[in-house]
Amino acid sequence: MSTNSEHSEPTASIVQTLATELESLRERLDTLEAGLERKTDRLDRLESELQRERAANERLEARIEELERTRPPLEARLDAHEKKLNANKDRIGELQARELEKGAHLLAANVDESELDVAGGRLERVSKDDGGQYFRLPESDDPLERGGDVALAHGDLLPIQQLAKMDDDSLRATTSSLPSRLAARLWKARTDPAVGDDPWESGCKAVHEYVTASDMKHWIRRQETGISDDYAKKLVSRTIDALLELSKHRLAIERTRQRKNGLEYTERRVLLMADADVPGERPSATARDGPETGDVDG
Repeated sequence: MSTNSEHSEPTASIVQTLATELESLRERLDTLEAGLERKTDRLDRLESELQRERAANERLEARIEELERTRPPLEARLDAHEKKLNANKDRIGELQARELEKGAHLLAANVDESELDVAGGRLERVSKDDGGQYFRLPESDDPLERGGDVALAHGDLLPIQQLAKMDDDSLRATTSSLPSRLAARLWKARTDPAVGDDPWESGCKAVHEYVTASDMKHWIRRQETGISDDYAKKLVSRTIDALLELSKHRLAIERTRQRKNGLEYTERRVLLMADADVPGERPSATARDGPETGDVDG
């Protein structure tokens, strides 16, 4: 009896183990089957999306083929339009050139300067009383007198006048010289009331206007913040040199004796004489009363 009992106990243990393994395998199989079903569902979705993409690609390919069939006629029409536009542009340019040669003044906005073939090969841009910009042949009068009287052309102005017409950005792009920029701004302060900070004074007798070196120094320090008094003095001399050069010596330099705090010293003044030949300006010899001036050192 004991022997049969000993053999039956391991057999029951093996059965139990096999039953446990079988249950584990069943659970594993259920998990794998569930995973397979999910992958099958995903594969079905991907196949559906692929079919939709294929259908969309087929529609796009059909559209491309249709566009390619219609492109040659469109290109032909565009070429024809371009040729017509170029022909019209040539006709307009020829008419404008003829009108300019007859003395006409044409609005600059309507003229392609680079495309016009005119006698002498040069056009001049001028301003008129109406504020408009016009093209003309040099020094030709408009027989129709449109836009009022002609203002000075840019090329007729002195270099100092040309620079004074620029804004600060254009001025910096045109010249890297600080004295030249200061000279231009100083000239603009004299001629443009909108500037406000104007160190020029009215002269008397033969002097139309003047500015002293000391006033110029203070003006420069207001214009260029942060510079020292000594550096401002150096800039005064360099700015005066630039004024003379850029005005083509239409300005003059005067040295006058001054007295302050019991001390006598000599101060320079930059003078615009009443008879100075400044394009566009006709200063009067009878300026407002101002301090007497000494001898002029031109």
